[in-house]
Amino acid sequence: MARIRKFVSYRRLERPYTRTSKYKGKSYIRMTPNIKIIGFELGSPKKKFLYTLNLVSKDDLQIRDNALESAKQTSNKLLESALGVSSYFLKLKPYPHHVLRENPLASGAGADRFSTGMQKAFGKPLGNAARVKKGNVIFQLSVDRNNIKLAKQALMRASKKLPCSCSIQMVENGIASS
Repeated sequence: MARIRKFVSYRRLERPYTRTSKYKGKSYIRMTPNIKIIGFELGSPKKKFLYTLNLVSKDDLQIRDNALESAKQTSNKLLESALGVSSYFLKLKPYPHHVLRENPLASGAGADRFSTGMQKAFGKPLGNAARVKKGNVIFQLSVDRNNIKLAKQALMRASKKLPCSCSIQMVENGIASS
């Protein structure tokens, strides 16, 4: 399997280039890659908890779907091993709907004969990303009062896997506090 390209080139949040062509087939993306996120909700969704902790983005950026899945798994592993499935509710808020594209350029001997250069540079789909703006909630974690410290630790672990700086906000019965 090919290595994943560094995300520095896709991180900025800017309007995606949309090609309009006189040929209908060239104006849209033909195939969207499968999303690597397995589930968006973990724990017990029906139980009511007193406290909700939100992992909030401090930047406008795109987050690749495999980074979101990795962050979700690390925080869920800590919560599930320490608390059990019935003592928390973790929800991943953004959905990776944006299709990332790459114009593959050939390299090596004789590459100039194979490559089209920038002539038809719409790009082939290579992955998905969620578009997150400053102040948007990435993860929402609900727990009881005695598990708040562990919940903050789980969200900090998740933030280390994401390509942005994040803050944790705590909400109690609909009243926000930091």
